[in-house]
Amino acid sequence: MKPILSILCIAFVSLSSIAQTEISGITLPEKTSFGKDEVVLNGAGVREKFWMDMYVSGLYLKAKSSNAQKIINADETMGIQLHIVSGMITSKRMIDAIENGFDKSTQGNKEPIREKIDKFISVFDEKIQKGDVFDLTYQPKHGVIVYKNGKETGQIKGFEFKKALFGIWLTENPGDEDLKEAMLGQ
Repeated sequence: MKPILSILCIAFVSLSSIAQTEISGITLPEKTSFGKDEVVLNGAGVREKFWMDMYVSGLYLKAKSSNAQKIINADETMGIQLHIVSGMITSKRMIDAIENGFDKSTQGNKEPIREKIDKFISVFDEKIQKGDVFDLTYQPKHGVIVYKNGKETGQIKGFEFKKALFGIWLTENPGDEDLKEAMLGQ
């Protein structure tokens, strides 16, 4: 009996040290780092359209929170990780969805950050394929830094832009309410 308990304890410790979350076949780590800061997975879910999975998204924060407005307004390291799981997502469709998201997030007042939105959208000009991973990070001293498949593809400074970007998923009127709730851990 004692050897079995020892094996179970070792297995539990091993599994808890590599904690991860799996959603729609995508594995998200419970912890990661953006810049010099470690962040934890706050929540994750799937963006669906017409009953089809488009991408898996995880929200990473310094400390877990279910308060969307507080997250949007926080001037601290955080990120959204997007795993493309559908071949139906093209650059044009992604750009259109992001434009629509910024429209909702800013309540139609995109002009003050229009230049930054254009710069951000340009990172999606390159062909998007199933399996691509985008990290949309905010690092207070650097602004929003975007990575595609681990490679930096753009940097946009400005706290107001950060708030609008994270608002795409967390605003009162998001593109996908179920995804918002999942990212908030609800």
